Amino acid sequence: MKILVTGGAGFIGSHVVDAYIEAGHHVVVVDDLSTGLRQNLNPQAKFYQMDILDDKLQQILQDEKIELVNHHAAQIKVKASIEDPYFDAKVNVLGSVLLLDLCRRSGVRKFIYASSGGAMYGEADQGAFTEDHKARPFSVYGASKTAVESYVDVFHQTFGMEYVILRYANVYGPRQDAQGEGGVVAIFANGMAHKQELQIFGDGFNVRDFVYVKDVARANLLALHYPMNDAFNIGTGQETTVNQLFDMMGFLMDYPLPANHIVPRLGDLKKSVLNCDKARDLLKWEPSYNLKAGLYETLKFYQKAK
Repeated sequence: MKILVTGGAGFIGSHVVDAYIEAGHHVVVVDDLSTGLRQNLNPQAKFYQMDILDDKLQQILQDEKIELVNHHAAQIKVKASIEDPYFDAKVNVLGSVLLLDLCRRSGVRKFIYASSGGAMYGEADQGAFTEDHKARPFSVYGASKTAVESYVDVFHQTFGMEYVILRYANVYGPRQDAQGEGGVVAIFANGMAHKQELQIFGDGFNVRDFVYVKDVARANLLALHYPMNDAFNIGTGQETTVNQLFDMMGFLMDYPLPANHIVPRLGDLKKSVLNCDKARDLLKWEPSYNLKAGLYETLKFYQKAK
């Protein structure tokens, strides 16, 4: 299959590209390298350095005879979305709608969209979220992800474009950004590898669902041939507080320092956990890595990189 992956030089996107190429697919990557890195690129993928808002993307879709688009390119920082909602919407909403329209015009058969179960559902006051839970985004970023899901469904209803939406929990693993508002696992891993003092926002009892990136890539692989148009949570259903994460990683890395607790960040959820029974039953996907196994592989990556 001929597949275009937007954001294919980024953290999750590059692992998806690896999985597609390993499975024998022809992969084209479009990434503007604003957050993605050249060293993440699989050498067997054809690469175009380009913004998804560039109209020239249609020519690539046509010239490469793309059959399926996997859309991972996004503005992913919650804090940035709050500080500049317009830019967040321009990249995440307008960029995605433009891409959908270019796909329609170019005869792309199917669209896989990387959404966020953590950002779009809001606070998990009760148990883990199922896919039929009403979206109540807690941030501008979450609102943008929710909006694009609606566009994806409308493009299916109006133009017949097939789709699968994957709503990720907190993804972690090798290649994740450890700078600024990067993922908490990457920040902890990089800081612990360099024996730096680390901070935890708030009391550290925020609950998250951490899913390993190779499991996420496998969900994207299964989504290629899923015959229905549907949305799936991709997580573990396991609750882990930030304090528990810090302690587990500290033990694995023999890290001697305590965490410094600072003022909570605006837009941070207290609890976010996903129920993934639907993905197990229909997509035939479930996580193969528990947190300890995933962290072990991740920490080896950051120890080598220091």
